[in-house]
Amino acid sequence: MPIDAATSALNLSFPPTTTAGFVVPQSRSFTVSVNPVVLFSILDHYLRRQENQHRVIGTLLGVRSEDGSEVEVRNCFPVPHDETQNQNQVAVDMEYHHNMFELHKKVNAKEIIVGWYATGSNLNQWNALIQDFYSKEVMPPFQAIHLTMDTDLKNEEKLLGVKTYVGAPIGISAKPENCLFLPVPCDVKYFDAERSGLDLLASAKDELSRSTSLISDMDNLEKTIVAVQKMLERISDYVNKVLDGSIPSNNTIGRFLMDTISVVPKIDKAEFEKMFNSHLQSEEVQTNQKR
Repeated sequence: MPIDAATSALNLSFPPTTTAGFVVPQSRSFTVSVNPVVLFSILDHYLRRQENQHRVIGTLLGVRSEDGSEVEVRNCFPVPHDETQNQNQVAVDMEYHHNMFELHKKVNAKEIIVGWYATGSNLNQWNALIQDFYSKEVMPPFQAIHLTMDTDLKNEEKLLGVKTYVGAPIGISAKPENCLFLPVPCDVKYFDAERSGLDLLASAKDELSRSTSLISDMDNLEKTIVAVQKMLERISDYVNKVLDGSIPSNNTIGRFLMDTISVVPKIDKAEFEKMFNSHLQSEEVQTNQKR
C-alpha cells in the first residue's frame, strides 16, 4: 500500500497475498443507531460533490457501549478520494482524514472513529479496500462500520435506503479484497427535541416546491391533536377487529397498548378542559407581550 507524498493520499491497490491486515470479526452481535444529523451531512456532501464523482465517502464518528454491543453514530466528516477504474486503485486522502479527526477531538473528545460511509447502494470492488483501511483506524478489537446511503430518488426502501455492514475475511489467503460484507441491524435514533424539526422537514415532501415554513404554536397544536386523533382511530379500529374476530390477536401489541394506557393520568374531563383553556390563555398573553 504505497503512500503518494505529492497528493498526501493513501493509494490502496490490489496487493499480493498477505497474512496481515484483517481484524477478526466479533463473535457477539451488535446494533447500530444513526443520528439524523449524520444523514443530512452525507446528503449535503453528495450534493456538493464534483461533477466527475459518482459517489462520495467519509468518516463516521460516534460512541460504543462498554460491551461493544451498541454503536451510536453521532457525527461524520467527508474525506476526498479518487477511484481509478483502469488501474484498479482507490486513493484516500489519509492526511486530510487524520487532520479532521484531530480537530474533531478538540471539540468532542468522547467521539471516536467507528467506521465510514459511502453513497450508493452497491458494494463494489473498492469498498473492501477502503474497509481494510478503516479497520486499522478503529480502536481494536472492534470492527469498522460501513454505512451506505442510496441517493437514488426512486428508492422505496425504509430508513432512507440506509444500510450498515461489517467486513469479514473469506478465502484461504488473507487479502483485503477478499472481504464479505455482513449486514447489521440499523435504525435512526433521535432525541425528542429533534422530532419536531424532522417532522417539519418531512412535511416538505408533499409540496411541489419541496420547501416548507415554520408554523405558529396554535397551528402546531392543531396539527398534533389531529395526528393523535388519527392514531386513536387506528387503535380503536384494530381493537374492534380483534374483538369481532376479523383479525387474529397479537399478544405483543396487546401488552404494549395496556402499558400505554396504564401510564395515562386519570384526569376529570372538566378539570382537563379548565387546565387546557388556562394554558391557551397564558400562551396568548406571552405572545402579545412579545409583540
